[in-house]
Parts: sequence; C-alpha cells; structure tokens
Amino acid sequence: MRVLVVEDEPMLADAVAEWLRGEAHAVDIVHDGAAALERAAVNDYDVIVLDRDLPAVHGDEVCARLSASGALVRILMLTAAAEVADRVGGLGLGADDYLTKPFAFPELAARVQALGRRSRPAVPPVLRRAGITLDPARREVFRDGRYVPLSRKEFAVLTELLRADGAAVSAEQLLEKAWDEHADPFTGAVRLAVLKLRRKLGGPPVVETVTGAGYRIS
Repeated sequence: MRVLVVEDEPMLADAVAEWLRGEAHAVDIVHDGAAALERAAVNDYDVIVLDRDLPAVHGDEVCARLSASGALVRILMLTAAAEVADRVGGLGLGADDYLTKPFAFPELAARVQALGRRSRPAVPPVLRRAGITLDPARREVFRDGRYVPLSRKEFAVLTELLRADGAAVSAEQLLEKAWDEHADPFTGAVRLAVLKLRRKLGGPPVVETVTGAGYRIS
C-alpha cells in the first residue's frame, strides 16, 4: 500500500515509516499539516497516519478537509490524549481509527493493514492465481507449493498484480503503490523488479508484458 506518515517528531516519523516499510508498504513522510494536504492532493494514498497536534495546519483540520473532499483515503489518527472525549472528537472529524501514544509498532502496522483493506474493493485474505499463492498477513509466497523468497518491493509488485485478477497493471500504477515519492520514474525500477520477480517465480512464465498497458498475471 501507499502510506503517508504525518508526524512533527522526526525520529518518531522515521521509526513509523521504517516499520511500515518492513511490511512492504511504500511510505512518504511530512512533518506538518500544510504539507500533508499538499501531498494528499497529488498522491493516491491508501492510508494516512496522522498526528493530531501538528504545526502549520492542525491535525483536526487536516482530517476534516480530507473527509470533506470525499477522498477514499483512510485516516489513522495519533495523539497523546487518551481521554474518551478526545477519541470521539477525532472520529467525529472523519478519522477511521484512533491510536494513543505511546503505541506498539505491531499494533500500528496491524491497524494500517486493516484500514488499507477497507480503502480497496474486498479481496480474499490469501491471493491465488496461476499456481501462485500469496499470503499478505504472513508475507509468504508459494509457486506450485514451492516457497518463493521475495524482497519487499517484489512482494508489493506481486501483490498488486494478483489483486488485478488478470487485468493489466501499468508501470505507473506499480510505481505509485510500491515505491515512495523519492522513486525516479525514469530509472526502470519497475522493469527491474518485474524481471527479478519472473526469475524467482520460475517457469513456466506467468508475468506477462502487455504492450502499451503494463504487466499482468494471466
């Protein structure tokens, strides 16, 4: 998934991003509310991890604006305030979930994963096609019963291809979902990841290049 972390404490923001990247998500970071609104306007995020007490534009206003815009992105609001009234207030602004600080990283990752499932059409918990079995929860892939070790980027690319259920997925779509904003679209990163994925999955080939459209698993 593509995730935006909005947190004004740089060390915490980096720690959250690193943990989520370890779960094969593409993660961008900003440190104030104004920047969050700018990024959300130009990038298609699945989930935004939003600190409530932000400079420039308060997290409450960011949440309210995103909710009013009709954006499909899911919002996980973070705050040091643990009172019930604070949680109710945050949810009332349009947040989809609420987590108080300090929090456990595994719990945050699980909540992000759950929100991500809600931001997309429902898919089976385990994805299967062309002899490939991908378990997102366990981060395991098998091809005809053989375990296939994949890097985080390869796993993310394969997930998007399987989610497409036979339809072609463009290189731009893969770049949007599997890489963060620092990825250079002209480096051939997607092509290289697909090449490595094909090699690891082995024969017969299942990842097909669709001229002018991208890639698909037929």
